[in-house]
Amino acid sequence: MTDEELIAAACPIIRDTGWAFYFAPATVARGAELGLDPVQFYAMGRGGVLGDVEPAVVSSSFGYFNPAMVAGLWNAGKQKVAPRVAAAAFMECSAEHGRAKLAGVPALGAFVAAGEKVLAACDGDAFALFAGTAAEPAAADAPGRAMQLLTILREYRGSAHLVAIRAVGLDTRTAHFAKRPDDIAMFGWSADDAPTVDDGVHAKMADAEALTDRLVTPAYAALPPAERAAFVATLQACQAALTS
Repeated sequence: MTDEELIAAACPIIRDTGWAFYFAPATVARGAELGLDPVQFYAMGRGGVLGDVEPAVVSSSFGYFNPAMVAGLWNAGKQKVAPRVAAAAFMECSAEHGRAKLAGVPALGAFVAAGEKVLAACDGDAFALFAGTAAEPAAADAPGRAMQLLTILREYRGSAHLVAIRAVGLDTRTAHFAKRPDDIAMFGWSADDAPTVDDGVHAKMADAEALTDRLVTPAYAALPPAERAAFVATLQACQAALTS
């Protein structure tokens, strides 16, 4: 399996599963214990790894969202819980979701060991949200850590993608309208915020996707060829378990 084949097989699964715990019932309940509604816990939990920063800092790391929405969630959430406390709770929710969903997945220990190799090869420069998420304490058990690795590696590609979008000359608002036109309200945008999305924008988005792949390739290239097929197979099993 080549580097390109590994990325093509693994990254879409990581993208679609790394956030599986975000709005799970147990996560929503943990947020409520902290006084946060589900979306506030998402913002505080995911962005809290950055520390007690201004909303613009969080918005710059999230991308895609309307900055006004991020500011509203962040400012309201900070009145109830310290950002780092929320972040620690959020990552523990990731681990708990893994314990609930992934304990029956075969070869999970080998998958975690392989994922740690990829993580160790990740370059965090310019990827603040990834670096903060990766720095949170690691779960000691395989199911919990497997889910955390999905979450962390999702942030790695997400951070790389924001860099790639800017490198090809787009802003994330335009990228959002091009990539997820049906989800604009969920991210705080309205039809009045719509930029021009033409063939040139779509061409740049394709360039950004390709650049994102190139940015994350060195990390995945660190996985020995003999371990790649098993890594992807366990990813597929994790995806099945998380969506069942």
